[in-house]
Amino acid sequence: MGNNFKTLLLLTGMTLFLMFAGQVIGPRLGTTHGMAIGLALAAVGNFISYFFSDKIALSMYGAQQVGPDALPRVYRVVERMTQRVGLPMPKIYVIPTESPNAFATGRNPSHASVAVTEGILNLLDDEELEGVLAHELGHVRNRDILISSVAATLAGAITFLARSAMWAGMFGGYGDRDDRERGGGGLAALLMMILAPIAALLIQMAVSRSREYEADHTGAATTGNPYALARALQKLDAWSKQRPMIASPSTAHLFIVQPLVGGDTLANLFSTHPPIPKRIERLTGRPPELQ
Repeated sequence: MGNNFKTLLLLTGMTLFLMFAGQVIGPRLGTTHGMAIGLALAAVGNFISYFFSDKIALSMYGAQQVGPDALPRVYRVVERMTQRVGLPMPKIYVIPTESPNAFATGRNPSHASVAVTEGILNLLDDEELEGVLAHELGHVRNRDILISSVAATLAGAITFLARSAMWAGMFGGYGDRDDRERGGGGLAALLMMILAPIAALLIQMAVSRSREYEADHTGAATTGNPYALARALQKLDAWSKQRPMIASPSTAHLFIVQPLVGGDTLANLFSTHPPIPKRIERLTGRPPELQ
C-alpha cells in the first residue's frame, strides 16, 4: 500500500470519525447539526494536518531552525548526502534537550525538516551521527514523512476527543438532566472511548514498524557503513533510558528511538518502534551481543 494512499485513507477516516462524533454528541450539546459541525472540523483538521503538521510537531519540542554557521557539523553531512541521492536540502532544527534523539518531518522532500537534539550531537561521533542523519534522510527519500506527520496530528486530535468524552461522561456532561437520566451522555462517552482506540490503532497500522527498518536500510545504503548506524542505535538506546525524552504518544513514532511517553492506556497504542536489537541485527547480520 503506497504512502499517498495511506495518507488519503487517514484523512478520510478522520473525516468520517469526526462526522460520527458530531452526530452522537451534537444532540447532547443542543444542536441538530452535529454531523455538519463534525464535517467542518474535519475539513479544518485535514487542512492543518496536511500543510502544518510538521510545524506543529517541531513546535511541540521547542525546535529551533539553525543555519550552516551554527551547526556546520550537521550541515556538511546532510549537504553531502542529499547531493549524493538527489534530494533537496532540508531545513535543520535543534531541539534543546540533553536526551539523544532525532526525527524528520514534512509533507514532501521539497518541504522536509530534520531535527536533532543537543544530546545526540554531544553523544555520537561523526560516523555515528552520519548514520543517524542518513536514516532520517531515508524517511525523506522513502516519502513516509508526510504520513508520519499527518498521523501525529490526527492521533493528537483523536486522543483529545476520547479524553473529552471520558471526562464529560464522568462529570455528567453532554445534555440536560433528562438526557443524562436516559444514559445518553454516558453512551456518547462510552462510544468515543471505544472508537478512539480503534482509530488510533488504524494510525498505528499506517505508520507501521516496517518504515523504521526501511529507513535503516536506506540510510546504511547511503553511507555504505551499516555498522556506524548500528553503534549509534546502541548508544541511543542506552542513553535515552538514562536521559529519557518526554514525548506525546501521538508524536512518539516520529523519533529514531522510542521516547518516553505518558503512562495512560492510550499511550501503548502508539508504540510503533521495532526493538533496537532487531534493528541492529538486520543492519549487521549479527545480534548486538556479538558485535
